[in-house]
Amino acid sequence: MARQTRRKSESGIYHVILRGINKQVIFEDDEDRSNFLECLQHYKKSCQFKIYGYCLMDNHIHLLLKESEHDLSIIMKRIGIRYVSWYNRKYNRCGHLFQDRFKSEIVEDDGYLLGVLRYIHQNPLRAGLVQSLDSFKVSSYTEYIHGEQIVEADFILDIFSTDKSEAVRSFKQFMNEKVKDICFLDYYEKTIVTDDAAIVLIRQYADVKSASELQAMEKRERDELLRKIKLIKGLSTRQIARLTGISQSVIARA
Repeated sequence: MARQTRRKSESGIYHVILRGINKQVIFEDDEDRSNFLECLQHYKKSCQFKIYGYCLMDNHIHLLLKESEHDLSIIMKRIGIRYVSWYNRKYNRCGHLFQDRFKSEIVEDDGYLLGVLRYIHQNPLRAGLVQSLDSFKVSSYTEYIHGEQIVEADFILDIFSTDKSEAVRSFKQFMNEKVKDICFLDYYEKTIVTDDAAIVLIRQYADVKSASELQAMEKRERDELLRKIKLIKGLSTRQIARLTGISQSVIARA
């Protein structure tokens, strides 16, 4: 079946989600997150796109960006290739890291633009990773409050007010409102044990530095460790597959 053609945004603005293949973890530590942000910064300059928001979760990425000279598909392909090449060298792995095709939705009015940005910033809250937006260090929320590095903050803040201090105050209030923003691209998945906690448990039970190391193990050793991991209370087969990059069927048979 042919892939459906992406709908073109008249504004050039898109909400994008890039996911790990089989929902596996794509950021093992802060160095990984920093490297991905460096990739964003690099291609922001060379591809001349603008970033209005981002949030780096363990197994997926939210971006709010505006394409310019280069099409969105070209932008995302270049970012993906650069980061995956670095990640594979670091973890001595090969093959795909991201799901083949990123997901995107068009954003064509200010109301939805702000709603999507709030949705992106509140992702860690909904996942139970933090209690406040400013506690999560790898989203664009802190850039809007404490000074920009990657995002084009003025474009968003000017929607609230032309006075900078008033704009920031209104922005904070809006972003922290307890509402259920609904986005077409909703990949949030509830788990009994958070992914962060599950990663720590898998590392401890398997005595590895990275959950993805299980992929390269000899079958007998891998299956023995998987049997132990499956006994951890609160972890589902789906969650283990997402964090290790090993298919659910292999985990189920172990």
